[in-house]
Amino acid sequence: MAVMDKTLSVLMLTGNLVNEFVSFIVFSILDVLDFLLCYTYKVVDFIVEAEWKPCYCTSARKAITSSGNILVSEQGESKKIVCLSSSKLQLEEISDTLYTRSSLVSEVSKTTVSRLKVETKNVMQDMNKFKKGRSTFTINSTIIEMLQGKIGGKKSHTYPRWSDCDCQTCNAWSSSTSDTLFLKAEGPAGNVEEDVLFIHGFISSSEFWTETLFPKFSKFTKSKYRLLAFDLLGFGKSPKPHDSLYTIREHLEMIEKSVLEPNNVKSFHIVAHSLGCILALALAVKYPGSVKSLTLIAPPYFPAPKGEQATQYVMRKVAPRRVWPMIAFGASLACWYEHISRTICLLICKNHRVWEFLTKLLTRNRMKTYLIDGFCCHTHNAAWHTLHNIICGTAGRMGDYLDVVQKNLSCTVNVFHGRDDELIPVECSYNVQSRVPRANVKIIEKKDHITIVVGRQEAFTRELEKIWNSSSS
Repeated sequence: MAVMDKTLSVLMLTGNLVNEFVSFIVFSILDVLDFLLCYTYKVVDFIVEAEWKPCYCTSARKAITSSGNILVSEQGESKKIVCLSSSKLQLEEISDTLYTRSSLVSEVSKTTVSRLKVETKNVMQDMNKFKKGRSTFTINSTIIEMLQGKIGGKKSHTYPRWSDCDCQTCNAWSSSTSDTLFLKAEGPAGNVEEDVLFIHGFISSSEFWTETLFPKFSKFTKSKYRLLAFDLLGFGKSPKPHDSLYTIREHLEMIEKSVLEPNNVKSFHIVAHSLGCILALALAVKYPGSVKSLTLIAPPYFPAPKGEQATQYVMRKVAPRRVWPMIAFGASLACWYEHISRTICLLICKNHRVWEFLTKLLTRNRMKTYLIDGFCCHTHNAAWHTLHNIICGTAGRMGDYLDVVQKNLSCTVNVFHGRDDELIPVECSYNVQSRVPRANVKIIEKKDHITIVVGRQEAFTRELEKIWNSSSS
């Protein structure tokens, strides 16, 4: 037995070393490839669209201000920017992981970064620093012209970029008169007793819920609860604005505007998966008296060690720059490489109808393609900014959100996690419980990040019904 254990330990150590070595080689090549793709896309964008959108690897300031946003300050884990939304000035933060990602070719950008600091300093000299309480600032004539252009009705382009999908499903929002999220509702038409919000995860859609759980709920549940599943901003059939930075504020405002307000939602249960758990917590903090129960599935909570920068720590945990496991490799491509991830979107998302056709052909139409639909129906801009500004950018706030849930909310908190989840480890759920001791954590054996729901719909719907009924009583 001792010999077997020793042999197993040697094999595991060897495997880890091989993974480390191969990963170093592969990601070094990818670093160079992304650098080359940066300039390739600039040329192609200019040829096809007569302009190119600045990227974060060449000039963070230009990438931010190209959408009409104003860079105000650059401190710590985030940049502070001012953007104009609904004719209002909004101050918000974007994650530093958008523009600070070390790589083999990072030295090439040192000169650019130094120049960026000088430019930022000059911008700061033209603007008053935000004061405590209500923020006020002075803006120069260039910024005034920018704001006048936006206030005067200058709208962002609604047509897709050449590298994004142009099909009717992905772009139905562009021809719609209402700029709201796509919503699928089931339940009583009138006299709604309670509402349930379903928030999907990263590169997914409302079909993650409507194709799995909705058909399994009992008639009693559908007569009592109104089930509301929606596509997040930038995903599925919801709007995918090109000038959006997909911050936590923008996501929450769209949920309020599209779901809570028009449907007169006053009190509600929340069911959220992965990235959706962050939005669920932010929503619960904003409406502490309205949440009746909080169900989190694979919440990405990585408390950063003392002295570590939270945003960078979470990026390394979610996207560890490793070729194995494959889900970690995919996350690393999506998180570390702005231009490689755009290429992946070009190949997969723009051609999702081809992949759907091939899937149906190979499975003889026996397999539903809702997971493929959810995975493919987004733009690179939406995925890139949501990944960094929500998963990484809120890393420093997650602990505060959970503290508010523990102290100010009386609702039940239930956490589900698959034992075999290789993307978000089980420790994340226990981390949630450490901040919210009353949280009930349930680990499901032999289930991963997706099969925690898909494949156990019947059991999970019964668990949800039990949670809602006990919370109501």
